Amino acid sequence: MRRIAVTGKPGVGKSTVVARAVEKLDLKACGIRTAEILVHGKRQGFSIEDISSGRKGILSHVRCTGPKHGKYHVNLTDLDGIGTKAIRNALDCDIVVIDEVGPMELRSEDFIRAVEDVLDSDRPVLAVLHRSSTHPLAQRIREEFEVIVVDENNRDDLPEGIVEMFE
Repeated sequence: MRRIAVTGKPGVGKSTVVARAVEKLDLKACGIRTAEILVHGKRQGFSIEDISSGRKGILSHVRCTGPKHGKYHVNLTDLDGIGTKAIRNALDCDIVVIDEVGPMELRSEDFIRAVEDVLDSDRPVLAVLHRSSTHPLAQRIREEFEVIVVDENNRDDLPEGIVEMFE
């Protein structure tokens, strides 16, 4: 069972690397993906999507209510209602995708438990990992996964390399 986490500095393309790898994989991928919410070219927050159902919501936003992280407020309703649910349902798929295990997602105890359940399973996992989180779940992923650092020089070739690792 292969487990890979990609990490790197903000904005380097971690989520893009994972999304491109998932597109190329000949496996049924389930889980979550996140994306920036841009308004007039400025980041206002992040969306969250259930890969399997396509259901989307707001992970965090400058205008949400909920726990604060930097300038954003984490929307626990969508994080748990879409994200945590998608991760729990992903145990029936060929590969679990978790974009991302980071400070915003780690505000939810339900999210943490869902990811721990995945880690305790025999499912292959492809995850995005926040580069400097010291949370025990992030530390566990660093210890148990093959961790790949994404940078400007390798990000274009990484999706194909990740696909090869899962074949």
